Amino acid sequence: MIMPKRVLVQGTGLIGTSVALALRDKGTEVWLSDADPATAKLAADLGAGTVVPDLRDAKGIADIAVLAMPPAVIGRELARAQECAVADVYTDVASVKVLPARHARDLGCDLETYVPAHPLAGRERQGPAAAQADLFLGRTWALCPLAETTSDALAAVTGLAVACGADPVVTDPATHDSWVALVSHAPHLVAVAMAARLAPSNVPADALKLAGQGLRDVTRIAAGDSALWTQILTANAGPVAEVVAAVAEDLAAAARLLGRLPAGTPAAGILSTAAGTAGVTSLLDRGRAGTGRIPGKHGGKPRNFTVVQVVLADRPGELARLFNAAGAAGVNIEDIRLEHSPGLPVGVAELSVRPEQVGQLLDAMEAGGWPVRR
Repeated sequence: MIMPKRVLVQGTGLIGTSVALALRDKGTEVWLSDADPATAKLAADLGAGTVVPDLRDAKGIADIAVLAMPPAVIGRELARAQECAVADVYTDVASVKVLPARHARDLGCDLETYVPAHPLAGRERQGPAAAQADLFLGRTWALCPLAETTSDALAAVTGLAVACGADPVVTDPATHDSWVALVSHAPHLVAVAMAARLAPSNVPADALKLAGQGLRDVTRIAAGDSALWTQILTANAGPVAEVVAAVAEDLAAAARLLGRLPAGTPAAGILSTAAGTAGVTSLLDRGRAGTGRIPGKHGGKPRNFTVVQVVLADRPGELARLFNAAGAAGVNIEDIRLEHSPGLPVGVAELSVRPEQVGQLLDAMEAGGWPVRR
């Protein structure tokens, strides 16, 4: 596999700077370019690489050029980079693939050296200051070569993805866009729609004092950059619209059923009827089944873990003490979720562990002074 030695990152936002930091950790020589010189300088100050002031002076500077910018401008910037001959191979990291590929073709770009790609990673925060060298560790990196793309170009970009710690998966642009509409773009829109219901005109501030972890889980990704997500959703409008319409149909059916349930009706009422089972219980069951299909850690098969709840005092070092105790007991914490208790100086850590290790963890928690329930 070809590991990149020299890479030019065009666009030093969250993803571009994270790519640069990941490659720098592997010893790759990284050059940086951005339409905003201040952004490029900040990325350089963070150790992401060296700024290239003008692409016209950067002929042959890299083995691979990574275009990290919104999908609508990928084609234009690819044409510009190829005109300046800055690299041997070109790729992008935009979250949709059909639109950039079409623009590149219409603009007469060299498609033999172009590999459309998309690392499935991100954060709610934006900009180079939010970048992380380990952002892609264990994440899928979709590679969507075109009919014209050469095997050498694909191998080079595959090596880049692996160097960033990602797991490369090869597909085609249209299939990619339909898949991310379901697993990324539509979920963002659904989260936004739920979060929008929390506006002051809909909900008084006192009501939000009752907000629990469920609301936070559902709305977390809604904090993403609105301008960026407008471009993403617009670029992948057709596939996203199909998924959102299907979700809306399920919710509308449930709303119609629940709307016919008078206040105070016993549980044995309408929800126990065939219509209720088909409308609400069936939706809940399908949701549980769908959740079970989401891949587990490192993209492997979903696994069933046991959740152990531990009450933590809200003080410095408490979480580290908990992890150290679990590690000393030989227990691997597969996942963790923190839930804070409003108005109280405590919180609950929900530790997901393998069922056979529950006893070891409970023993360690008791020895460390944490209250546990067996």
